[in-house]
Amino acid sequence: MTTDLRIDAQPDVEPDLQLLATATFVTADADRGAALELLRTVTLDQPPAEVASARILATAHGVYELFLDGEPVAPDVLSPGWTSYEWRLAVQAWDVTDALRDGAARRTLSARVGNGWWRGDLGFSQANACYGEEIGLLAALEITYRDGATQVVSTGTDWSARTCDVTANNLYQGQRIDARLRGDGAKANPDHRVTPLTLREGAFDRARLVPQVAEPIRRHEELAPQRIWRSPSGATLVDFGQNLVGWLRVEVEGPAGTEITVRHAEVLEDGELGVRPLRNAAATDTFVLSGTGVDVFEPTFTFHGFRYAEVAGWPGGLDPEFDTEVGQGAIGEAIRAVVVHNAMRPTSSFSCSDRLVDRLVRNAVWGQKGNFLAVPTDCPQRDERLGWTGDIAAFAATAAFQYDAADFLHSWLLDVALETAHAGHVPIIVPDLMRHARFDGPPPFPEVAAQAIWSDAAVWVPQALWQAYGDLDRLAAHYPGMVAHLESVEPLLSETGLWDAGMQLADWLDPDAPPDQPWAAKAHPGVVATASFYRSVAFAAQAARLLGHDADAARWAALAARVRAGFRTHYVSEGAEGLRVVSDCATVYALAICFGLLDGEEHARAADRLAELVAARDHRVTTGFAGTPFVTWALSEHGHVDAAYRLLLERGCPSWLYPITMGATTIWERWDSMLPDRSINPGEMTSFNHYALGAVADWIYQVVGGIRAAEPGYRRVLVQPVPGPGIDWARTSLDARVGRIETAWRVEAGVAGAAEVKTGGTTAPRTFVLDVTLPVGVPADVVLPDGTRHEVTGGSHSFRSALPDPA
Repeated sequence: MTTDLRIDAQPDVEPDLQLLATATFVTADADRGAALELLRTVTLDQPPAEVASARILATAHGVYELFLDGEPVAPDVLSPGWTSYEWRLAVQAWDVTDALRDGAARRTLSARVGNGWWRGDLGFSQANACYGEEIGLLAALEITYRDGATQVVSTGTDWSARTCDVTANNLYQGQRIDARLRGDGAKANPDHRVTPLTLREGAFDRARLVPQVAEPIRRHEELAPQRIWRSPSGATLVDFGQNLVGWLRVEVEGPAGTEITVRHAEVLEDGELGVRPLRNAAATDTFVLSGTGVDVFEPTFTFHGFRYAEVAGWPGGLDPEFDTEVGQGAIGEAIRAVVVHNAMRPTSSFSCSDRLVDRLVRNAVWGQKGNFLAVPTDCPQRDERLGWTGDIAAFAATAAFQYDAADFLHSWLLDVALETAHAGHVPIIVPDLMRHARFDGPPPFPEVAAQAIWSDAAVWVPQALWQAYGDLDRLAAHYPGMVAHLESVEPLLSETGLWDAGMQLADWLDPDAPPDQPWAAKAHPGVVATASFYRSVAFAAQAARLLGHDADAARWAALAARVRAGFRTHYVSEGAEGLRVVSDCATVYALAICFGLLDGEEHARAADRLAELVAARDHRVTTGFAGTPFVTWALSEHGHVDAAYRLLLERGCPSWLYPITMGATTIWERWDSMLPDRSINPGEMTSFNHYALGAVADWIYQVVGGIRAAEPGYRRVLVQPVPGPGIDWARTSLDARVGRIETAWRVEAGVAGAAEVKTGGTTAPRTFVLDVTLPVGVPADVVLPDGTRHEVTGGSHSFRSALPDPA
């Protein structure tokens, strides 16, 4: 078939975009770091009570906030978010009917525009990447009166422009706010005034305008300080108890011109703020007091990844009257950490008898919160924060269980398809801002073609969304991007059907790889690449059949067969020691088992070898990005449940629970981002908020919790919790599109009638008890640990099953 990468407007939305036809993109020249303020007086054509409806449409180069008479139009921040701006610039729309109807006839419509991702000097390794040098606004207010008359106020050169109290803003470096430039502050400090600017029309391509697909970015929570103290150097540190993404909101009073600086970091080292992992990101906000009373500061044109803040310059110091137990008192109420991310609907809950596993799952959720901000990023704190495709390829299934991520990831996948069309392959970063980078030195990595796992995100993410939501229209929308990926890789295959040439990131961050060579894993890169491509082609064949593309389905099925045959011929062997996969490490067996590259009894033999390898390393993790999402699956589904649980519950480094023992509240980038002596890993690439290695949470939800989709979108549910040693009970819920699904199981001591198990003449008093709640009308297959199977539909159901003595 012909691949069509056009992005069509959604029905009934295109007329909204037409409202912007009368608007002019306006900009003004100011200091590169400063924010712009744009203003327009609006006089209603009729009395406010006659307003029937009113809406504002807007977008920007940069990030913006809209106000009516100084009050925010909406709770959104960092709009319009980040898309592949060369082709897609999202338009936001808000209903302002009540705001206009209940106010005066003469109003002030204003906007503030900051640099955001458009003029952000972003990237890493001394890169300076941005989309353009002009920031500005395109907006229109449409008012409809009860008699049918309409009034439109659009951006144009009849607006005015000026500087404002935001004198510097950058996503990496932070924000400076000078309250002396505000109303009363400016009156009291005549030497500090805003500066009028000359407004002009800027260059703008309207063909890029699209309706916003992803949920807006908003504030979601506020965290109070848990502790305030002096570091060994005398610095004042604040701990919010949770690694988060957002900023501080500060209320403070003091002499005019007093400067408060706030530095942010995720961890401490030697009792001080651990800022080395931030690399070139200063992550520092500065607040200048007006001297006219209490000033409120909230730096909404930046964001930081942090748990700790270092505060300097606070009038009178931060120590007095703080209650460390409840985060209250004069200081505790003056500082709050504001949590910011896209407004996705949370859909999951999990708890179990092991508090460290509970924390691990919460860390995966917090990692998603922090990195689902505009695009699915690798990390939210250092000089990077980019849409690395490999991270979300690993994490997509987990993400779709924890939140309704359908719209967020759909928006990103539209950009993946467009970037692929431009580059000829799926880039490793989407949006591919790095192609605009101006490096001070050599680029941090060579220009590469398609990358296994990273480029496979074009297929694996739609696969996860299809399984979670069962939306055939969305699958159809993602299919062209899938095809483009397959067609970019097919020519790279050798005559043997293997993807075995070229540099591969492969099992990235294998814990045995050298710290400065995270790609140098145990797993043979050709094994990883070929297995990953087979998974992509196999799902593409399935998707083509579902979508009625019969010729494509036959094409991809034939390609899948070719790749599979090549894999089996060149990478799988049988010998005196049993079945072996080339490089004989945990990752290659996990991929071969889970991706369907083995036949019949080969699965059991491969799982046996995998279990041997896991046991030989004392159940410590030995996998990176490629193997980690699948290793527990390969074990538990093929006779080695105990080994999977032991791998999950191991606390030594490297393991999933080791970071928890070190106080982690998000998933780390490296298994040992912090070393056992509490020093930060010396590598240049060390983040404490990367979700990829938290992909094990998908296995926890489905295998420990027992909630699985028997059909896409959970139209039929498979309830199959698999208990194992170390966890005595678990409760899980999923708010799926079909309704709420809940499971709760426990292992009971004591005999319960038919559940008695006779072993050697004695009774083994272990009974598995399961409670299941299903949405009305939704069928489920319930599989108990003793192998019995029950078919139920909707409502609440309880089951009991015998359990053998633990080994």
